[in-house]
Amino acid sequence: MSESSPAGQRPRLRVLVYSDDVNVRQQVILALGRRPHPDLPELEYVEVATEPVVLQNMDAGSIDLAILDGEAVPAGGMGIAKQLKDEVYRCPPILVLIGRPQDAWLATWSRAEAAVPHPIDPVRLAEAVTTLLRPRVPATS
Repeated sequence: MSESSPAGQRPRLRVLVYSDDVNVRQQVILALGRRPHPDLPELEYVEVATEPVVLQNMDAGSIDLAILDGEAVPAGGMGIAKQLKDEVYRCPPILVLIGRPQDAWLATWSRAEAAVPHPIDPVRLAEAVTTLLRPRVPATS
């Protein structure tokens, strides 16, 4: 996990949300909210609109999950996901937003751990995010 918190509180999880479309980024953030599941600490969002800034944030190592829009232009999220999985040591989990359910095979090619189709279904997105983030939360005693 990336950020420390006051004693007794769990650190926040940092979630990068990439899309060239501000509306898509906002849909993701609104769908997930501050805490998509009681098992998880609060989420802190890093909104990104360009590929170079995605790479910079991922290289910095402070991201717990990346949500990448596969429909973004000029750099699609699936191509970026593949590059990150090839180049970033201990790359955090990646979820790609795909244009249609039939594009799931492309998400597999990109090596993303999960894919959710547009339009964004908040329940499906929260379930996928919870599954990917749960292993990144240390067990509490």
